[in-house]
Amino acid sequence: MDCYILSIKNIIYNIRHSVLVCAIIHAKEKLLERFAEMDIDKAVRQATDTRLCVIGRGAVSSVPEVFGEQFPGARRAVVVADPRTWNAAGGTVEALLRGTGIPVDRHIIEPGGAQFHSEYRYVEEIKAAIGKGAVPVAVGSGTVNDLVKCAAGELGIPYMVVCTAASVDGYSSYGAAIVSPNGVKETYNCPAPRAIVADVDVLLTAPREMAAFGYADLMAKSPAGAEWILASEIGAEKWDDTAWHMVQDSLPDALGDAEGVARHDSVAIEKLAKGLMMGGFAMQRMSSSRPASGAEHRFSHILDMTHHTFNGRSCSHGEQVGVFTLYTTRFIEALLDFDMAALDVDRCVADWPEWDAGGRALAVRTFAGTEFPDLGVKEAVGKWQTKDGLRAMLSLAKEHWPDIATRIRAQLIPSVEVERRLKAAGAPSRPAEIGVADDFAVRHARYAMLMRFRFNVLDFAFRIGRLDDFAAQAAFGRGL
Repeated sequence: MDCYILSIKNIIYNIRHSVLVCAIIHAKEKLLERFAEMDIDKAVRQATDTRLCVIGRGAVSSVPEVFGEQFPGARRAVVVADPRTWNAAGGTVEALLRGTGIPVDRHIIEPGGAQFHSEYRYVEEIKAAIGKGAVPVAVGSGTVNDLVKCAAGELGIPYMVVCTAASVDGYSSYGAAIVSPNGVKETYNCPAPRAIVADVDVLLTAPREMAAFGYADLMAKSPAGAEWILASEIGAEKWDDTAWHMVQDSLPDALGDAEGVARHDSVAIEKLAKGLMMGGFAMQRMSSSRPASGAEHRFSHILDMTHHTFNGRSCSHGEQVGVFTLYTTRFIEALLDFDMAALDVDRCVADWPEWDAGGRALAVRTFAGTEFPDLGVKEAVGKWQTKDGLRAMLSLAKEHWPDIATRIRAQLIPSVEVERRLKAAGAPSRPAEIGVADDFAVRHARYAMLMRFRFNVLDFAFRIGRLDDFAAQAAFGRGL
């Protein structure tokens, strides 16, 4: 009889498993179908700030036409670059603009060393260089673009960017990630560029590792999407279907040729650039990075804020994000392996410290001794819950977990494949490759959870009492 019952259970399991696999395959097929429907022009129409985006080989030749169309009546332009990006395209852009008869000034940011970061002191420098009545034209990658974006935003004027590397999604995004005067990595609220030009021939002249880092930044959209699904399903975050498809529909194609990215194949680099742009347009639509980043970016910000260096230099955004994308993917996989049906909601609620009764103290302890002792209190209070609110959230999650887990599995690129693709593209995937200890994310899980108001997978794991266990599983393949 026991053997008969066991056989029946196996049959039921196999049926359920088959249904789940079919659901995942169907979801991915629908994703690919939607990709054909969403192109750059359609995404721009959904964006709030950008009116034109030109991507392709030889696109830099369109700079005069784009400038004239998007900035009619402009009396002066200021080309802003750093020494490397000036050599890559800055001089060409200046010459092209001068050919239109418009007065053009240049401002070359001189970092004064090998390290160049998005620090607010450069924003003030750029604002002074722009002055009044000029249109800034950023020529560069993530750092130059963020600095000009912030400067233009504070001056209340639109700007244009000419991209020099397929390295970040920030070209087209709302907001700029800047190290503030007090040392905190913050997202400054400022509009995205009015016009974007990305010449694939210019992108191909960038160091190959920059494309690898852009690939890693794009790979983060897989676990970030899974986190957004979770947060939305349990009522912690709002959902925007259009923004979702802007990011996710292009992802399979943009991530489909990691080896081509490593070779600097022109087709692979163009697809990568378009995928990165899509993420930025979605962030414009929501005035938030919710569609394109998750916990993996929090760990990267910690390294930035603690002035982490490796082999005498700071690691790039994409390097860091790629490593923690693999980590976050494994963290989510640990969550998916958890038996949510056995979750003791009453126990979780009983153990939950409401804000004034323990939540604030947790934030204070977590950030004590850091350069930013008030950050946790400032950010975490907005997403902290009452016991009643937690009960409602966990009850909803437990009741609907089979459907939630199915959606997350359909979204998530498995960690084994994430690691393979990162390596194939030439991007780091392990903490040691960026000079970080294997237990870094375990030790900083609470820090990452509390440092931003947005709800993420770390928040959920903490609420079900499994943060430390999942953190250890993600880092070492085992629980505590």
